[in-house]
Amino acid sequence: MSTEPEPTEETEPQSPGTAEDAVAEADDTEAGAVAAGDEGETAADAEGGSDEASGEASASDGEQGEAAAKLSEAAAELAAQKLERERIARRKAEKQGPVEAGTKLSGKAADLLAAVRAVESGAKPAATVFAEPEPPRRPAPEPVQRPQPVSADVPAAPSAPSAQTVDSVRRVLADGGAPEALVPQVAAALGEGAAEQLREDPWQLLRVAGVRPEQADGFARALLGAECGPDDERRGRAMTVWLLEQAAVAGHTALELPTLTTALGKQGVPDADAAVQSTLAEAEALAFQDALDPRAPEPEEGEERPVRVLVGLERYAMAEESLADGLARLINSVPKQDGSAEDWERAADSAKGSAGELIRAVAGGGLVLHTGGEASLAEPAALLQAAHGLGLRAWAAAHGPLGRDRFAALASRDTATTVTGLLSGAEGPGRDADGALDLDLLVVLDAPQLDVESAALLTESLPDGARLVLAGDPAVLGSAGPGRVFSDLLAARVCPQIASRRPDPGPLGELVSGIGIGELNQVEAPGKEVVIVPARDAGEAVHRTVQLVADSVPRAIGVPPEETQVITPGHGGAAGTRALNAALKERLNPGPGRFGGFDPGDRVAYSPAPGRSLPGHVVKADAEGLHLSCAGEPVVVPKERVEESVRHGWALTAHQAAAGRWPAVVVVLPGDAAQALSRPWVYTAFGRAERHLSVVQGADQALPRAVAEIQAKPRTTRLPVLLGTQVPASG
Repeated sequence: MSTEPEPTEETEPQSPGTAEDAVAEADDTEAGAVAAGDEGETAADAEGGSDEASGEASASDGEQGEAAAKLSEAAAELAAQKLERERIARRKAEKQGPVEAGTKLSGKAADLLAAVRAVESGAKPAATVFAEPEPPRRPAPEPVQRPQPVSADVPAAPSAPSAQTVDSVRRVLADGGAPEALVPQVAAALGEGAAEQLREDPWQLLRVAGVRPEQADGFARALLGAECGPDDERRGRAMTVWLLEQAAVAGHTALELPTLTTALGKQGVPDADAAVQSTLAEAEALAFQDALDPRAPEPEEGEERPVRVLVGLERYAMAEESLADGLARLINSVPKQDGSAEDWERAADSAKGSAGELIRAVAGGGLVLHTGGEASLAEPAALLQAAHGLGLRAWAAAHGPLGRDRFAALASRDTATTVTGLLSGAEGPGRDADGALDLDLLVVLDAPQLDVESAALLTESLPDGARLVLAGDPAVLGSAGPGRVFSDLLAARVCPQIASRRPDPGPLGELVSGIGIGELNQVEAPGKEVVIVPARDAGEAVHRTVQLVADSVPRAIGVPPEETQVITPGHGGAAGTRALNAALKERLNPGPGRFGGFDPGDRVAYSPAPGRSLPGHVVKADAEGLHLSCAGEPVVVPKERVEESVRHGWALTAHQAAAGRWPAVVVVLPGDAAQALSRPWVYTAFGRAERHLSVVQGADQALPRAVAEIQAKPRTTRLPVLLGTQVPASG
């Protein structure tokens, strides 16, 4: 690889959001909307996941512009998720039993779990646990139904708050000294009666994405005066829920009880255990007792089974349970017999190497995992071709349009969709009369990008007898949303796993493969496939990046600026996405930014919902909003949504770029990027390049150290335990 050795100097990206550290120190995170008027993050930032420790951004419901009667992609996704959550809630109600917990615990953990039992059963708990009124019983369960396809009759978004609600919220925020800019978010988050809720419990302001504890405390002091105190029960509950939300931003679906109580202590909650008990009593969170080894034999009489106590938000807990149920259904059922065993074997024999192994595994299993890099996509393509030859209705779904289009170029038939398009009905086979996806085989590409909610909706949407293949590269960064579905399944070993033997070719393939095993090798790059560009400080890093994108890469490599992607660790700082995008816009598409900072021709990243990013460019702006072209499809973002869901896209974070690939990539590593770097981050960023990779190197020895020593931060999830109780390990 070409190098120009120079000393470097530090730049200022944001630190990454990480596991328990991000939860325990959540007060240091960058906010998404700020009660004290600080600059905040947006839904467009949420795709950055652990690239930047930001508060959970609010989802954008930007509408598509093709026809007024047609739902936007974001609204369709939200409606589909709402239907799935309702179905999960009905299934949970049908169980009518308490959470399995507390029989062999003692002390506060047993008290907490006994409290959960009482809440689940609707009975009044013992006074020694908490002294609260009897919670309302849940409604009688309804028959379980599959998620139905989203139609144009479903409203694009919840009805807007009334003018009276907005006015009353404005008054109460003014009384508490909060900025008026929060009015729409508060009204949307709390709904009708929002003002009354805030006056009764000012810490409900923490329900608004991005508001930080110190800001909610200041608001509460202004409203309550002398009645406000750190030991207020309302504050303890709000802080507990807020910390669990921050945990979800960091990728957790639940937190271990000691981790949660420690984090509450750092937020100034004097009695953390009482705060958790109160939160459970109000059914604002759930507690679980999970065996450390779910497959271990029952302990002898008098012995205790090792367990851990976790607390999580119902939304993610129920999604993870639904996912485990759906996966167990696929694993334990017999796949639909389309084609004889001889036909499947002939198809496997005609494929080469691990592609044949994949076909054989799919022939006999309802769930199969497939691992490999970019070159391994040829194997799912061969599987789809064989499945079509056997008469199966087979489809592939990628995380985003870039992955969909890459796979469509390999597959022989037009059967590639995005996950969102498949679930919403905008793409793919649609649904049958029972509401299940009308297919026999589904291959999910970019599987590491699946969070628990999307994965639950996918599995529950599959018909009985269908086959599911989850395919992806386990070395890349995980999902922007909570959970680690693909990694948990690989670790659980509950289904066949086929590892591709197709290495990515060339110097780039050699470089990325070495990173995957912890080695940053110097590779031979006779065609300038890999170039190292030293940068002494942030200013030089930005200057070199603009020079590479606008001049050097087009001239030396032949890749135009619109096909070159810049990747950097975070949004903030002197060499973050904001600074780089500003410099690149000035060079490549200068303009006054008359449309909310954008001009026609600007390259953008549109985030219709947190965790998703669609590349595109600005076409025009008018009274309807900002008109974009994303993957060749027109999108209209209403003007009130532009700030929170659209950002310039010449430079992205690695999480935003994880599901895409470009002919040329420029990775910017400013001097203080060391805290953000890890092996998965470097692997993901470097692996986005198809033909050429330039590394603007200011991190010095932090780069090889990250590759050799720093693994992905762990995430706390329950999926392995839930699967362990339903599916035998395959070995």
